[in-house]
Amino acid sequence: MSKLNKTESDKVPPNTVEQEGTSSLDTAADDIKLAVDLIYLFESNKIDAQVALSAIEIVKADLMSKLDKVE
Repeated sequence: MSKLNKTESDKVPPNTVEQEGTSSLDTAADDIKLAVDLIYLFESNKIDAQVALSAIEIVKADLMSKLDKVE
């Protein structure tokens, strides 16, 4: 069958994830979900990569400090 004779359903394989109503992100670990959210936040706000990395280091230091206080 030539490409010209294919129907739209033949051209694009069905997305089984969408058909089931669940994405892999729905079942991902919380840290993965948070990472995806942060990446989206940085990209959608056009945050420079160096600025984002610097901010992450600040957040990491703050969280490490809080963990030290708990222990």
